[in-house]
Amino acid sequence: MLPETCGSSLFLALPDDVFAIISRSLSLKDICNLSRCCKSLSALVASEKIWLSQCDVVGIVPTRDLVEWREGVVSYKALCRFLVRVKPLIGIWVHQNPELGNVVYVMPGFVSVVGCRIIPQELGPLGIEDGPILWAPVFEIIGDFDGSTTFLLHGREKGCDFLYPGLVESVEQNCNVLLLEVEPREKRNGCKLFPSKSFTHHSTEEISRKVCRSNSGLSRSQQVAGRNEAVVPFSRLAFGDRRTLLETVTGQVRLMVTDSIREPLFPRLREDAENFQKDLILLLRRRSLLLQMYKFGSDHSCTDLNESTAISAGPIQLELSDIRKSLDHSSSTSTSLNGDDGQTHGNNRKSIGGYFRASIKQILRKSSSLNGGRAMSRLNSSSGENRHALLHDFLNSGDTIGLTLHATKMKLSAYRAWPNMHDTQFALYKLPMRVPTEDQEYAGLWGGTFGWPPGRPTEDKPGKALFFLLLSYEETDGKRSLIATKILEGTHYVLHPNGSAMFIVNIDEPSLDPFPWDSDADSHPVSVKHAFMGEGIANGYGFRYPGSKPGSLFVIQNGLLAFIWKESRAVLTLQRLNLQDLLKKGEQVPALPPVANFSYLTKSYSNVFAGFSNTSTCSSSLRFVLYPIEECFN
Repeated sequence: MLPETCGSSLFLALPDDVFAIISRSLSLKDICNLSRCCKSLSALVASEKIWLSQCDVVGIVPTRDLVEWREGVVSYKALCRFLVRVKPLIGIWVHQNPELGNVVYVMPGFVSVVGCRIIPQELGPLGIEDGPILWAPVFEIIGDFDGSTTFLLHGREKGCDFLYPGLVESVEQNCNVLLLEVEPREKRNGCKLFPSKSFTHHSTEEISRKVCRSNSGLSRSQQVAGRNEAVVPFSRLAFGDRRTLLETVTGQVRLMVTDSIREPLFPRLREDAENFQKDLILLLRRRSLLLQMYKFGSDHSCTDLNESTAISAGPIQLELSDIRKSLDHSSSTSTSLNGDDGQTHGNNRKSIGGYFRASIKQILRKSSSLNGGRAMSRLNSSSGENRHALLHDFLNSGDTIGLTLHATKMKLSAYRAWPNMHDTQFALYKLPMRVPTEDQEYAGLWGGTFGWPPGRPTEDKPGKALFFLLLSYEETDGKRSLIATKILEGTHYVLHPNGSAMFIVNIDEPSLDPFPWDSDADSHPVSVKHAFMGEGIANGYGFRYPGSKPGSLFVIQNGLLAFIWKESRAVLTLQRLNLQDLLKKGEQVPALPPVANFSYLTKSYSNVFAGFSNTSTCSSSLRFVLYPIEECFN
């Protein structure tokens, strides 16, 4: 090879299209290292084609979507930065409560990812594919112009929809727990607590540094800890303090949802070309308004829905300097935080700072009453019971506090593919999604109903409970088992615990039982491809400890699965699901109050997300009327 074609000259001699193809086999770290070699390579690596290829490699959205997303950022490099950060969040997240199922699917929106809760529901006469799936928004993470992230929690209070802005903390690549927290922070230079500077004028070099910098894995609170050893992690606070902090902060930083930003959160299916293009226009405008609201705030009442007032200056974090001064003053003039402050309360109403001060005082009163009653018992308790930090110390850890979303990797035990969850963490837990392979062809998400033919309603029962099952494989003592874990149940009152194995079959043990029916819903003959022996869930020793009874799993043509209990002849029919497509054809319903909307910790055996079906519904689909269940949040 000639010397002039060696080294960097070889790359520089390649056309952009060819180098873009080669770059697909390189990691982001490799590309960033190339940009540091020399100015010529730096200019080559800065090509839009290179970073479009890298965005495509990330694999969150197809190439044609990337071209449309490019309108919302300064470059494909900025878009790649956003995609790399949010990719670990894509997938199914769950919580144990309520027992009917708490499924949040994180999917691409428009230069964003959206967390959507699937509402436990009955299946209408149109079936899974054509009937609208009910869902409620949980949170959004929007990519800013430079590819940085913006966190917006959804919630509903007193009949009004709100957004609750915050920050996205470190997102670990193999994260399995998503935490909603409040974090103390240091105030940034200037008066604004969130930067309002436009990123459209950022230089390529600056964005390159942001994309290429290594992820240290440290949250902002941990970074502050390097300068201030007194930082108290949110997780060390007592459960009551954490809950009260979250409720108070969300009550102060909320932004009103107006009609211009209410929807859509993601476009409809591309096959509906006309509506898809309309959605893109609305999404671009909505995203611009949301970013402005995030930076400048919005302050108006539930009855003030004019767009002219939708973007007005307002704080979205709480300052703590005045609060600490107030606490010091209170401690020197009174012996208790529960003293009469009626006069100061009246004066505090005159300023936002006073309003925040009164709110935090209320938190401290509750914390003091909770902690004070246990003071004597703590002195006599073991060190294991004295692990909670004081709320006062937490509030002294920074100048401001605000909401954060933290995606981390925790060591969790599991039973039959279902993680054991903490009862007092405001968290969601990720379920591992196995890609179907030749030896695990049934792995993945399936949905269906009881009865045959599948999904067909009857006059006495117009809708059937919709079940979501996650199928996974497990090998024990050389035997391969297929486990169907229940993650959603559309009954009015739960039949089996969340995370139960609806059935377990031995893949290596064929079943000789015949399939009871000769035809399907369209009167076509049924063709059974495979049948396996197994056991299905049954009544056991109470609700928490179900039993099992023999049955068989049948693999039918058109990709259907049917598990039949041998004794009762009950049949559960399943089909593989594409949640993203189902949600794009679905119907949005109101969310819960913000904290409960993210993580519902109250033990419940009924449907807390929806009421009951509307009997006057048109024949095209089965709808639901939602009713608030206020007592669940008291």
